[in-house]
Amino acid sequence: MSEETKKPAGKKKLELDPRLAEYRGIWVFIEHERGTLHTVSWELLGEGRKLADKLGVPLAGVVMGEPGEDTRRFCQEAFYHGADHCYLMEDPLLKDYRNQPFTKGMTDLVNAYKPEILLLGATTLGRDLAGSVATTLKTGLTADCTELNIDVEIRSLLATRPTFGGSLLCTIQTLNYRPQMATVRPRVMAMPKRDTTRSGDITEHKLSMIESDIITKVLEFIPDQNTNKINLEYADIIVSGGKGLKKQENFQLIWELAKVLGAEVGATRPLVQSGWVEAGRQVGQTGKTVRPKLYIAAGISGAIQHRVGMDASDVIVAINNDPNAPIFDFATYGIVGNAMTILPALTEAFRRELANRRAEAVAV
Repeated sequence: MSEETKKPAGKKKLELDPRLAEYRGIWVFIEHERGTLHTVSWELLGEGRKLADKLGVPLAGVVMGEPGEDTRRFCQEAFYHGADHCYLMEDPLLKDYRNQPFTKGMTDLVNAYKPEILLLGATTLGRDLAGSVATTLKTGLTADCTELNIDVEIRSLLATRPTFGGSLLCTIQTLNYRPQMATVRPRVMAMPKRDTTRSGDITEHKLSMIESDIITKVLEFIPDQNTNKINLEYADIIVSGGKGLKKQENFQLIWELAKVLGAEVGATRPLVQSGWVEAGRQVGQTGKTVRPKLYIAAGISGAIQHRVGMDASDVIVAINNDPNAPIFDFATYGIVGNAMTILPALTEAFRRELANRRAEAVAV
């Protein structure tokens, strides 16, 4: 056997398409509807800032909408939340979200200015836009990511998301196509600090489209009457229940504690499937992602499907009668015991404490 044959094979260097070098910079789509910004845009700018710093490139926001004060204000807010630059597309056709003009506008911007990474919120609007933009540009898209990172050597976005029903996490790369695209759920990433000393440049670009090109027409806007009923994603306190509560009537203990704390109520997927609570209260991979200041989990084992939806909470209090339950591995505080006994005790203790505080406030 020759010496050459004996040598172990070295790591093969990954060869990427040289045309990818034309693409530089990280973009975040700034989502807004009827004058209201979606905070997932700021969360993505915070994460995008970290990625941009690693690559040594500028971070830009993309604002699309009808001409007016709002779009300029949104660009300024993007600067306050970490952007260096803003691409602005104003046109009356962009007053309300419709897939065709927004897809046309975004793809034109990408083809003109060539970002290497494009991030959008995994909202109803963001998911719809991201899919059509990626398809039009013939590039890769990783949906519902829970973590973003960068392989600096090959400038590759490492987009991590749960798979196989949330039982595994996989990291996906788009190697030979640009831009690299990903959507991220609201409340997965931390909100960056707003810095009003920051400023940036705005590049304006026209939408090359007319109304007759668009199939969809907006006839009327009807607000969702149920919008304010469940607000898990932005709740400061959430009390959630799982299969450990045994019976549906025991879930009332969750409601009682939540009422005392002024909290929202959450649940695991099996409870939603069993009809104990409505689907809008499901926390986890196939439900809502939350980031409250306090998350109380009663009778929840802590499987990965639920964990990915709530483990970014500031404080997690777990109640479970199984000392080996996975949730104790990442909970801030753990109580081993029967949830049906502990929940009423907590409710009464908080009720007394709040009553005492109110009495002290009146006395002062």
